[in-house]
Amino acid sequence: MFEVVSNDVLAPSLHRMVVRAPRVAASRKPGQFVIVRSAPGEERIPLTIGDADNAAGTITLFIQAIGASTRTIVAIPAGGFLRDVAGPLGLPTHIEAWGRVACIGGGVGTAVLYPLAKALAAAGNDVTTIIGGRAESYIILKDELSAFSKEVLVTTEDGSMGRKGFVTAELADLMANPDTCPKAVFAIGPVPMMRAVAELTRPLGITTVVSLNPIMIDGTGMCGGCRVLVGGEPKFACVDGPEFDAHEVDFENLFDRLSTYRGHEAADCKLNRQVQP
Repeated sequence: MFEVVSNDVLAPSLHRMVVRAPRVAASRKPGQFVIVRSAPGEERIPLTIGDADNAAGTITLFIQAIGASTRTIVAIPAGGFLRDVAGPLGLPTHIEAWGRVACIGGGVGTAVLYPLAKALAAAGNDVTTIIGGRAESYIILKDELSAFSKEVLVTTEDGSMGRKGFVTAELADLMANPDTCPKAVFAIGPVPMMRAVAELTRPLGITTVVSLNPIMIDGTGMCGGCRVLVGGEPKFACVDGPEFDAHEVDFENLFDRLSTYRGHEAADCKLNRQVQP
């Protein structure tokens, strides 16, 4: 059993949960994730480890409550317990001193981006962070990212905070100036956003890395549920990733796989609302 130390709401349907998991906290590296299960028989949910405090023996998880299982998890209050926290899983992020990098986060992807951007800055990179969301209320971790970013650029679709539009507009401006053009780009967020970033950087051959979030069950490569196509070859996001060369990812295939159980998930959410109005 893993104690929930705190559970805060950062944005609509987005929670920051601190969980006591000393062994995971001691061994985790940026880019890795855990598989969480709230109770026996419940669905296993992969969640990126947003941060860790080795001294306190805790890890920080950012959870977007959009499905029946994630809603069950975020409903656990501080002092409650998660049944399983397995990990750390997945390959750590390849950290290198590129010199100038751009880190791009969309929606809850900003939370996944946080440990990666922090590690890139610690390696001596000049980090420009671009974060986006539908509106100001969906912009998260701006102050935390500012602590180690040269600048944090914000975009919102409705213009309520920062530049009106999408993160790609800010990235295009950076790329247009030789003094700010990044040597590497890391993008984490909705599939259409990651695909748009990949197409923007492809002509200039800028190293671009994305973190994929396909449906995952065991996180060990045994079930094959997280299969994605990269460079025309099947890869398992849990053991070969979750980060991949964005220019090699088949985003259409990824989108199709993510949509497979959308109807089933909607039915589960409706049933839960009927049982727990």
